Amino acid sequence: MSEAEREGGDGGKRPAARVAAAWAVHAFTASGVVTALLAIAALIAGDLRLALLWLGAALLIDGFDGPMARKVKVSEYAPRFDGAVLDLVIDYLTYTVIPALLIYRFGMVPDGWGIPAAAFIMTTSLYCFGNREMKTHDNYFSGFPATWNLIVLCFYVLGTGPWTNLAVIALLGILTFVPFKYIHPFRVTTLRPLTLAVTALWAFATFWLVLRSGAVLSPAEASPAAWWTFMAASLYFLAICAWRTAKDRERPGKP
Repeated sequence: MSEAEREGGDGGKRPAARVAAAWAVHAFTASGVVTALLAIAALIAGDLRLALLWLGAALLIDGFDGPMARKVKVSEYAPRFDGAVLDLVIDYLTYTVIPALLIYRFGMVPDGWGIPAAAFIMTTSLYCFGNREMKTHDNYFSGFPATWNLIVLCFYVLGTGPWTNLAVIALLGILTFVPFKYIHPFRVTTLRPLTLAVTALWAFATFWLVLRSGAVLSPAEASPAAWWTFMAASLYFLAICAWRTAKDRERPGKP
């Protein structure tokens, strides 16, 4: 074998640069577990803001690793390693387990409900991650996609009370099993340029709100402009999900 090529698992030769790029993407995906560990460390230290920031870093990694993997064709150039399984393992940790622990650790639900709420989140999310039909033909999620990291973030930014939080958790857990459509900002083609722009605004506004807020200032007080940007972007995503779900109800069986 030449230095420029390596043998593939099926006996075919693959360019070394392509193989290296594929494994680099896998390494990038795997780095999400490091941000997860740092979020856990912040949780143990009692720093909710820092935990949310590390979960935000994990979310960014998860947002970019998919397009990168498709770009370098990881399944072709690193076929022995399943990046989808790696992604699911890290997602369950950062989207479900750590947010459930944050809800318990920081008393986001009424006294005595911390463990039941966390257990409910972690068990209902198992269906989402094991559901072979989690994605629809048009790249929406079918059922609430267990994005509990975003829900905890909303609890923080909106300053909702324990009973409201518990009701939201109960509702979203049930909606995990209901085939409503939830947008994937990077994969859904309808209105993609606008959606990507709104996603970027939402990300910057959220980062700024978490960074500037604290024990003295709530997110809304820390930066009213960023708070309203967060609200407007969130309403945009909700509207897209409601519109696409309603469209399917009006035309069952059609894209």
